[in-house]
Amino acid sequence: MSDPLSEVIRRLQPRAVFSRTIEGAGDWAVRYGAFGQPAFTVILAGQARLAVDGQPPLDLQAGDFVLLPATPGFTLSGGAPTPPMSLDPQAGAVVLDDRLLRHGRLGGDADFVSLGGWFEFAAPDAGLLVSLLPGQVHVRGADRLTRLVQLLREEATDIRPGRELMQARLVDALLIEALRSQAEKASAPPGLLRGLADPRIAVALQRMHAEVGRKWTMAALAKEAALSRSALFERFTQAVGVPPMEYLLRWRMAVAKSLLQPGGPKIAEVAERVGYSCASTFNSSFKRVVGTSPRRFSRGL
Repeated sequence: MSDPLSEVIRRLQPRAVFSRTIEGAGDWAVRYGAFGQPAFTVILAGQARLAVDGQPPLDLQAGDFVLLPATPGFTLSGGAPTPPMSLDPQAGAVVLDDRLLRHGRLGGDADFVSLGGWFEFAAPDAGLLVSLLPGQVHVRGADRLTRLVQLLREEATDIRPGRELMQARLVDALLIEALRSQAEKASAPPGLLRGLADPRIAVALQRMHAEVGRKWTMAALAKEAALSRSALFERFTQAVGVPPMEYLLRWRMAVAKSLLQPGGPKIAEVAERVGYSCASTFNSSFKRVVGTSPRRFSRGL
């Protein structure tokens, strides 16, 4: 049966880009503007507070791991409360070299040490797919994630044969480990992960991913999940954050975007492959979700 989480990550096409050590000493606070790309960090020593826009603040400690799939603005601070300063070499942060960033006091040992980095999603449908993931993933006692981040760091700094492929596979593993760890938490926010943690909703999700071109109805999905239509609607919406047919629409459009590439199938064929017998209905749905027509999207307009 289809594994929705693996399929989403595969379609996102993550690629490793950059990583470095971040230190803090004394009283410090720094404000990062919205980045938009996925970023991660693992805390190696000390404590800090992370306040991501739109998310509850996190008090971080050694062994914690944080993933932001579409990094918005955030404030990172350590020590006594102090007004945050914008991140640049002249205001609260000093880049000691291309592998180390230092906040606060320059001399002496660091009170806080983390290893962080960011990468990019190469998929043309990244925005739609990222919307299926939680805005913030926090894992405590993340030994496996710490090891993966350290391996990523080694691959980023050592020029060895197969480096790019190794980084890509490590990022895949990092995402899967982080997201399934989040799914196991009772406090997981609504989204794909929480839906997969519910055995009945997981079946509905798996069926939608496995047969995206099937003419699904609420009755058919409810039968697969062994629930009534009203129970499926309520339980799915509560767990995933959107009703079943809205999730199906988003997934269909994500798959369609991956197919609408130069040299790919014709629009009518794409429409049929994602469950539309009428190309005009597909065009309307695509434009409503994506913001442009399939033809213009396929031409990169």
